[in-house]
Amino acid sequence: MNGGPVGVAVVGAGVISGQYLRNLTAFPDVRVLGVADLDAGRAAAAAREHGVPASGSLAEILALPEVEIVVNLTVPAAHAAVALESLRAGKHVYGEKPLALNLDEAAKVMAEAANRGLRVGGAPDTFLGPGLQTAAHTLRSGLIGEPVAVTVAFQNLGPESWHPDPEFYYRPGGGPLFDMGPYYLTALVSLLGPVARVAGSTRRARAERVVGSGPKAGTLFPVDVPTHVNALLDFPGTATATATFSFDSPVGRKLIEVIGTEGALLLPDPNTFGGPLLVRGPHDADWREVPVAESTAGRGVGVLDLARSLRAGTPHRASGELTLHVLELMEAITESGERAEFRTVTSAVTAPELLPGGWDPYASTLS
Repeated sequence: MNGGPVGVAVVGAGVISGQYLRNLTAFPDVRVLGVADLDAGRAAAAAREHGVPASGSLAEILALPEVEIVVNLTVPAAHAAVALESLRAGKHVYGEKPLALNLDEAAKVMAEAANRGLRVGGAPDTFLGPGLQTAAHTLRSGLIGEPVAVTVAFQNLGPESWHPDPEFYYRPGGGPLFDMGPYYLTALVSLLGPVARVAGSTRRARAERVVGSGPKAGTLFPVDVPTHVNALLDFPGTATATATFSFDSPVGRKLIEVIGTEGALLLPDPNTFGGPLLVRGPHDADWREVPVAESTAGRGVGVLDLARSLRAGTPHRASGELTLHVLELMEAITESGERAEFRTVTSAVTAPELLPGGWDPYASTLS
């Protein structure tokens, strides 16, 4: 398969799959060939809604020879197993975050891919949107001087008020750090490069939570992970970041502020693809807006970049190495909170290359 659109299959037809399928079926450089789910009816319904020709079990979808990339949208506990089965079937894999529940599982995925000459990619891909791409260009232009410090905050009362089936958010692989942390940590690594060491402090506010909507409303379920996390991250030769991730706060916050020697940048919400991006110099009375192109990106642009990179023989940006590094950061923060000590980060990654000017998800590069 040396040319033309790249065949893709989606595994997991849950809530997030609608966004992926809507975008992937609109990109000219990929062709969605199948949807798999443990619930065959749900897979069939998703396939019908988005005009996908096949649906069924994972094994049935992996048997389609035209499928080159499997997009793994299953729950975190299944990420590694689905990735390994897909790799063993000769498919590249792109997964929702986190890459796996822990580093041991993630290492097996990466080793399997390396042994088979296949690629691994993963969410989040929001750093490929014009908002964070413009932030990277602005930072590298020297507008705010050298980065010195970063403040990060994600805070709310948790997803159980709106999600009809929220238990998985409070199992291993969930919580505010593993659920929302990847957006913020990936944004930081894409801007500043890898983290060398971390410290963390964690707590669990309540042993149980209550489903707030849907058919399970009123149901109690256990909380197995920290729900409030504070972290300190050291970027070698550059900034130090402080971060808070919380499902215990009545005050909603979504913040990434980069302080430099000549000013500060206020970044967009890293769970989105657009702006606004704000800058403030040492003599400015207030923030001013940095122009950001209108976002045509959405969930799945990382899959598209992987597909185009496969055809071009170039590195993809939302890479397995990047997702592995972010997973190690989260695991090290959790371990630091348990042991009350700094933890060294050993995985190596470089900040992804910026997208070329004029990069357009809807203009084919494969002609």
